[in-house]
Amino acid sequence: MKDVRERAVSGLKRIVIKVGSRVLTDPEKGLDKEIFRSLARDIASIKKSGIQVIVVSSGAVAAGITRLKLKKTVSSIPQKQAVAAVGQSALMRMYERAFDEFDEKVAQLLLTHDDLGNRKRFLNARNTIFTLLRFGIIPIINENDTVAVDEIKFGENDYLSALVVNLVEADVLILLSHVDGLYTRDPEVFKDREFIPLVEKITPELKGTLGTGKNDLGTGGMVSKIEAAEKVSRFGIPTVIANGKNQSVIRSILDGSETGTLILPADAGLSSKKHWIAHALRPAGAIVVDKGAKEAVLKHGRSLLPSGIVSVEGRFKAGEAVACVSAKGKEFARGLVNYSSHEVEQIKGLNTSDIEKKLGYKFYDEVIHRDNLVIF
Repeated sequence: MKDVRERAVSGLKRIVIKVGSRVLTDPEKGLDKEIFRSLARDIASIKKSGIQVIVVSSGAVAAGITRLKLKKTVSSIPQKQAVAAVGQSALMRMYERAFDEFDEKVAQLLLTHDDLGNRKRFLNARNTIFTLLRFGIIPIINENDTVAVDEIKFGENDYLSALVVNLVEADVLILLSHVDGLYTRDPEVFKDREFIPLVEKITPELKGTLGTGKNDLGTGGMVSKIEAAEKVSRFGIPTVIANGKNQSVIRSILDGSETGTLILPADAGLSSKKHWIAHALRPAGAIVVDKGAKEAVLKHGRSLLPSGIVSVEGRFKAGEAVACVSAKGKEFARGLVNYSSHEVEQIKGLNTSDIEKKLGYKFYDEVIHRDNLVIF
């Protein structure tokens, strides 16, 4: 077990650490200064050892509730946006003070799903983070709650942290929660539960054993952490879920100690671009394919050609992400389409040699090239 952990954290160059609201807050006092100081000490030590650190932090809403002296949580999006606007500055001030003690500087980045779903903005965010790292500055990333709405919000920072792993091409994801890791049953509900130190493969059965663990200050839970780890696994990266309240927890993880739950990655990781297609983009529509086309994509690694397309759902432009679905409506792949929905509707069922005859032009033989196609 120890050998597995040591291999998982050996040769690290860059890591992403996600810190949950319940780690950063005290029920009576709001943001917990001692926790911030402990995290800053750990991260500063890691940084001095030559490892670059990117932090994804929750806590803005929790900080805003404390500053506004609200006696109950907020539920509507406008209220959360207003409370987050108040709390975000307090959250960053706490980080700045904690890291100042260890002579480290931090920078704030606020992102929405729309930022990472747009390739140009994705690359802009990536370049900004890499520039900050070259300056020796620790990026602190949070969802931009002040402008996010249902259509663009990540939903929880666990998901955001998984996208950031791909964004910066990190070597490991550390999810700091208020519990020690994964259990066979929800530890906040059941006493007869067992700790899970190692997960070799994420299965539906594993997801089914976990409680949501949702709370008033955060939107995520253990299920969202497993889903984030699953996304990261497809990128070939391990995840560790551990208790952020414990002293020197990050240092302990990186030393290869048996701290938290280690989730191993898939054997073959996706490329950065394919991970972006699979997880950062939302399909603008769907293409229904026949059995032969599905088999060609899944079993033989082929591109999607017009001859295997049965129908088109939704409206999309060339270059947008679309879902590839079977006749039963189940998505089995996702990719960047070379033609618009209107064009695909016209050329569906045709051989590639007939595309130009039908449209009067032909940009590509493939509707979706295999290099831009991700299989689920």
